[in-house]
Formats: sequence, C-alpha cells, structure tokens
Amino acid sequence: MTDWTPYTARARDWFAQLRDSICAEFEAIEREAGSDAAFDYTPWQRAAVEGGEAGETGGGTRGLMKGKVFEKVGVNISSVVGDLATDFAGTINGASADKPAFSATGISLVAHMANPHVPAVHMNTRFLTTTKAWFGGGADLNPPLPYDEDTAEFHAEFQAACDAHGPGYYDRYKAWADEYFYIPHRKVHRGVGGIFYDHLECADEAAWEANFAFTQAVGRAFLAVFPRLVRRRMGMEFTPADKLQQLEWRGRYAEFNLVYDRGTLFGLKTGGNIDAILMSLPPEAVWS
Repeated sequence: MTDWTPYTARARDWFAQLRDSICAEFEAIEREAGSDAAFDYTPWQRAAVEGGEAGETGGGTRGLMKGKVFEKVGVNISSVVGDLATDFAGTINGASADKPAFSATGISLVAHMANPHVPAVHMNTRFLTTTKAWFGGGADLNPPLPYDEDTAEFHAEFQAACDAHGPGYYDRYKAWADEYFYIPHRKVHRGVGGIFYDHLECADEAAWEANFAFTQAVGRAFLAVFPRLVRRRMGMEFTPADKLQQLEWRGRYAEFNLVYDRGTLFGLKTGGNIDAILMSLPPEAVWS
C-alpha cells in the first residue's frame, strides 16, 4: 500500500502557493480601486470529533478580506489527519466504521462582490486519503447579472485546462457541475456553472502525478480568468434594482451551501473551524 504522506505534503504546499498567488492578485485589484484592503489570516487547529478518536491533528488558515471590490472573500487552506466519526465514515470514499482514518488537504475560496455586475465565484481543490487516495475540486461562477461574454470566457478557460489533461474531461465535469450546483427546492442552478470533479482516484504514483497536474491546472485556470472578469465589471454603474437582485441571489447561494453542499458537511463532521467553513456565506442577503 502506497504511503501517501509525502504526496499529501506536496499537495498541501501547492495549495498554499496557490492561496498566496490568488490573495496577492485580489489585493492588487483592491489597490487599483483605491482601497488598502488586505487579507487577515487566522490559523486554527482541528477539534476532536464526536464519535471518532481524539484526532486533534492538523488545522489550517482562514484568509479573509473585506474591501471596496471584494465585499467579502475568503481563501482557506487546511490539512488535517484523524478518524472520521463512525456515523459519517461510510459516506466517504474508501472509509468505513471499521476503517475511519483519513487525511485531507485543500484550498477553498468564495468571493462575494460589492458590485452586482461582478460575478460571485467559488473554487476549491483538495486531496484526500482513506483506504483510497483521490483528488476533487472545481469552480463555478455565480453572477447576479449574467453576461454571456463572461460565462463563455470562464468556461473556455476551464475547458482548455481539462482538454490538456484528459479527453472528455470538460464535458464530464461540466455536466457534473450542472448537476451538483442545483437547488432542487428552487428548481434553479446556483449560477452559470463551471466544472466539478471528485474521486479522481490515484491507483499508483503515476496516476497521482497525472491527477495532481490536472488539479494544478484547475487552480491556474481560476487565477487566469476570474481577475479578468472582476476588472472588466468592477467599475460599472449599478441601480438599486441591480443590488436587490444580487442580494436575492445571495440568498439562494446561502440556501445551497447550508442545505446541499458536501464541503460544508465534511468540514462540520471532521472538526473543522466553524468560521472557515461558513466563510462561504454572503455578508448580506435578502429573501422575498
């Protein structure tokens, strides 16, 4: 059985590097808007999980910025090791009540924008091990006021990343995002989609390298395309009606994350930091 520890460390280091690059770019956008907003970083340690072992190994850093362009953006990294709660282990790929041990490392980002013409966005990538090892992640765009140009550009960037790493990746992972980022009780999608992949398993070291390269490409695609969209829209004028539409769509975003999102549940069930887990929630929302 492969010892994934050094591979987990490599993935963790990449996620931290990607976090630093993204945060620097977002702070540069704030400077362009005449703002001195910067990320505040708060470290946290994993808490014990009810039903599991003490498992107080690992933690992460919550990065949060509230500025002129980014009304609220969180960029979190984490790396944790321990046992899953017995009533939750069976829901995780390769884990069970008899074999609840896991490790997980990843980056998670959600940005809620001040200007409703600028799309909100979500991105995360992660590497997990149980009795299996796999990568997952993706990104999706959530514009209150959609622009076909922005949607096409966002998808094109991720299609290029997918096409370079596997035939059929883009069609498969775009369809998975359309299925996953859907709010059944509203009968609407959360946004205009993107890509979503999970359980990209690593049967051996060669598979790990290939899947890691793809996961890195996903992160680079996000870093390439989203700042361009922000800069394109952040100076546009907007009306009170535009702002109201943004706040209503934020309500739907909150509903999805609290009711359906797997990442939220995983964080809560594995002793994650509550503030880091719920950083995805918008700073303000309305319900009709």
